[in-house]
Amino acid sequence: MSAIPAGHGGPPGQQPIPILMYHVIAAPPPGAPFPGLYVAQSEFAEQMHALKNAGWHAVTMDQVAAYWGRGIPLGAGKPIVLTFDNGYRSQYTQALPVLRQLGWVGDENIQLSGLPPSQGGLTTEQVRGLIAAGWELDTQGYSHADLIRLSPGELHYQVAATRGILQQRYRVPVNWFCYPSGHYDANVIAAVKAAGYVGSTTVVAGWAAPGEDRYRLHRLRVLGGTSPRALLSLLSSSRANAPAAPSYSGA
Repeated sequence: MSAIPAGHGGPPGQQPIPILMYHVIAAPPPGAPFPGLYVAQSEFAEQMHALKNAGWHAVTMDQVAAYWGRGIPLGAGKPIVLTFDNGYRSQYTQALPVLRQLGWVGDENIQLSGLPPSQGGLTTEQVRGLIAAGWELDTQGYSHADLIRLSPGELHYQVAATRGILQQRYRVPVNWFCYPSGHYDANVIAAVKAAGYVGSTTVVAGWAAPGEDRYRLHRLRVLGGTSPRALLSLLSSSRANAPAAPSYSGA
């Protein structure tokens, strides 16, 4: 069921690649507890067009793995991954149209439960719509639990069983895990590896690099109010100052 492109393109790729992190693509409602996680659609569209004008183009995590592992080309220009956490409905209704206009795709880090449609979550049909549009489906587990506090059985369900459910439901590989709130430890990493994931992403700021631990890849959080110029500046500065991966990280 692997969606990682097959074949041999040459020597393994060595280029670091930024992974952007988004949550809700909408203006924050009054009293929102975490307003920085909201990026209005107009703001998101401006950011995406600025990226394209600066020579960037969106790729998936599976494509990155094929490039780093077997040198499969990522296309002309500068590759970037656009991840969307938690499974908010606005990722389908607001982000998808913007990316479709550019011919780009995203990476949905869905939580299988805990964000129902009544609370602004994606429906099953909307997830299928993202996949049909070329998006990659990955996961944060079953319910966005704090994985380091779980029993072995609960951890297995969050990581391994959830992958199996998503694979069966959507017929896609779900090759990548995303640590909920960035919380993980040695036991969590071992569970993610045992479940067969290719790698996983954190909330540690920086570009993802081929020499980095694949189970502790850096990302860049994009907060509400980030102008296109500020986003391009973030990309530039974070590549030069990317921190070394810590032993284990929290949010």
